[in-house]
Amino acid sequence: MNRTFLRQIIIITIFRLLLNTGRRFVYPFAPALSRGLDVPLAAVTSIIAAGQFSSLLGIFSGPLADRYGYRMMMRAGLAMLALGMLICGLVPLYWPVFVGLVVASFGKTLFDPAIQAFVGNNVSYERRGRVIGIAETAWAGSTLIGIPALALVIDHVGLRNSFYLLALLGGLSWLLMGVIVPADTVRTDTQRQKTNFLAALKPLLKSRPARGMLAFGFLISLANDCLFVVYGAWFEQDFNVSIVALGFSTVAIGTAELLGESMTALFADRLGLKKAIILGPLLSISAYLLLPLIGQSLSLAMMGLFLVFLSFEFTIVTSFPLCTEVIPQARATMMAGYYATAGVGRMAGVLIAGVLWSAGGIAGVAAASAGFTFLGLMAVFWGLRGWSPSDKPKSVRLLVKKG
Repeated sequence: MNRTFLRQIIIITIFRLLLNTGRRFVYPFAPALSRGLDVPLAAVTSIIAAGQFSSLLGIFSGPLADRYGYRMMMRAGLAMLALGMLICGLVPLYWPVFVGLVVASFGKTLFDPAIQAFVGNNVSYERRGRVIGIAETAWAGSTLIGIPALALVIDHVGLRNSFYLLALLGGLSWLLMGVIVPADTVRTDTQRQKTNFLAALKPLLKSRPARGMLAFGFLISLANDCLFVVYGAWFEQDFNVSIVALGFSTVAIGTAELLGESMTALFADRLGLKKAIILGPLLSISAYLLLPLIGQSLSLAMMGLFLVFLSFEFTIVTSFPLCTEVIPQARATMMAGYYATAGVGRMAGVLIAGVLWSAGGIAGVAAASAGFTFLGLMAVFWGLRGWSPSDKPKSVRLLVKKG
């Protein structure tokens, strides 16, 4: 990996941190948004739900990225962030802010499959885990850096000006992306031009490795969100924690995510991605089952939660570089499908978590999460049986700038 490409990845990761902050800041600042917009808190959570739903529409962005280029789609994502935040700042009323935040959230939905495919197209399979692990630190970085920094901005200049700041940073990122990343070479063959969206998605259904990985993403995301939705209720019920303690738990989760992403960058390629994608779910299953056993005090419960999110983040991030090689001729389409099915899994996890919590408490939720993760592991065994990457060890490709 040459220095020019490494510099591109680092700068793109910073842009992605900005997009992730734009998606995730609504969660901790929901009360501030409800006060600023003079609406009930439930109205703000509706914005969060709509933002999650937008990830399902991202499945159509993959064929666009494969057809017209990854840089174009990444720039489109940054443009939507800038536009969405500008709408929020110009018209700080509930429905315009609703639309603006969903538009900004959709920007991340466009950006993520394109960056994964960009890496997959330019880095050999044997080194891909390291590069994608680096790029994925933008997720944890939004919790550890982006949201705290935005909190300071809101405290000093107000919510409306923070929207303007995010719009400005999004616009500058859009401009810089056109400078630091060369334009993709666009395929112009007749068959490519005639392919419609539905036809472009057919490889996801025809390929057994693709179906296995889609099922894997759905199941492990379902498992993780089952726990994520109820852990706050568990902490309040069993340990009588304060809002401050719950806030601190998000820092622990962000730290676990960062370490999980770093583990992918450091170890996934050395282990081999197929071995790592098996190890990750095994660690997650162990962490889920251990959680109710050791969670007899707040400190031990926090430690258990840390292990859950550490193992999950290693698992999900390790799956990204592997997915980029499942359908090499349609990398963005595969990644968009993977993100979409994982999003459906998260929504399903939210829907069933309450039932599991009422029926069995944290032990029931943890057991169910372990069970769903085990099913995900079985999907990997089924999907990748006999599969090997098409990429060769020395096939490190470089982007070719047009003109």
